[in-house]
Amino acid sequence: MARSAPQESVSCHLPREVGLNVPLVDLKAQHTELKAELDAAVLEVISGGMYTPSKHVAAFEEEVAAFCGAKHAIACNSGTDALKIGLQAMGIKHGDEVITTPFTFVATIEAIIQNYATPVFVDIDPRTFNLDVSRLEAAITPKTKAIIPIHLFGQIAEMEQIMDMANAHGIQVLEDAAQAIGSTRNGHACGYWGKAAALSFFPTKNLGAAGDAGMVLTDDDEIAYRSRSLRVHGMAKEPYLYEDIGHTSRLDEIQGAILRVKLRKLLAWNELRRRNASIYDDLLAGSAAQIPFVASETTCHPYHQYTVRHPDRDGLMAHLKEKSVGCAIYYPVSLHVQPVYAFLGHGEGSFPETERACREVLSLPIQAHLSEEQVRYAAGIVAAFE
Repeated sequence: MARSAPQESVSCHLPREVGLNVPLVDLKAQHTELKAELDAAVLEVISGGMYTPSKHVAAFEEEVAAFCGAKHAIACNSGTDALKIGLQAMGIKHGDEVITTPFTFVATIEAIIQNYATPVFVDIDPRTFNLDVSRLEAAITPKTKAIIPIHLFGQIAEMEQIMDMANAHGIQVLEDAAQAIGSTRNGHACGYWGKAAALSFFPTKNLGAAGDAGMVLTDDDEIAYRSRSLRVHGMAKEPYLYEDIGHTSRLDEIQGAILRVKLRKLLAWNELRRRNASIYDDLLAGSAAQIPFVASETTCHPYHQYTVRHPDRDGLMAHLKEKSVGCAIYYPVSLHVQPVYAFLGHGEGSFPETERACREVLSLPIQAHLSEEQVRYAAGIVAAFE
């Protein structure tokens, strides 16, 4: 699950005076495009004096549910909380095992551990960076109670095969769709397959708030009920009556208002990302940079990241920095070798495809507010580097 380049990646800090500048993220340009609508939305909330969830949050939930084809959408404080609350609402508890991959943002396994369960890692498919379904069956034990497939960089995992195995073993599935709003596989949006899905609206996401924000999607009435209770201290039916040990994870009304404005632009912005990806694909063909693999089942890839592989990734990154082209490594160190998670008992060599990806991947500028000239410039710099 990815958030911002400064918080979860190694980023290039670019000298603007060198050549054409191609930023990895440009939130100011996004605000400039929508300034009048965003300013009006924020001012309405501030003037009205209702800052905790109210009409805008409720409307945003309805709009995202409709956009994703889900029965329920439960807004919360962050994508991390959406994962945590989703697992808790699904009944994951102490002693349970939850399968995921080590090639993800740390929030995925934080949510598992903070529900007192144990993360069980499966290596990634080197083409998509998603969970390798050929290795999944071997990881299932009698303690396995959930699987968290990650739709990394925006491409939905091989959910048909994952669900076949999960259903055969009576295992629940929570989709980590933090990077995947607007994605489809075989015509189905993220959140279609699992018991629930977790979205993130961190500012750098395709649909980003002006701060932290997240959401649980589900068609399950009981999971929806518990998620709504858990986000507000375990209260559900009336104030000060607690049905669960919950959290403080409300979505602010200002964020709801901002996200409603931006949601109306999401499809257009995703199409611009797809245009930029197509330019990269064409100009990087035959170069040392391996372009992203897109499965035939992927009917819409929103390109939260455009991530290439390169045998001299660090050299390429330094070269891009010199040429004022933004880039970031998602992720430089796998979770299974992070010192804080040594208690899980893994070490170097445990998940070779994940470790190889950590050495080779580099994400290039793909955001919607780039011009074709900027994308072509960035692609030319990459293509010329051997």
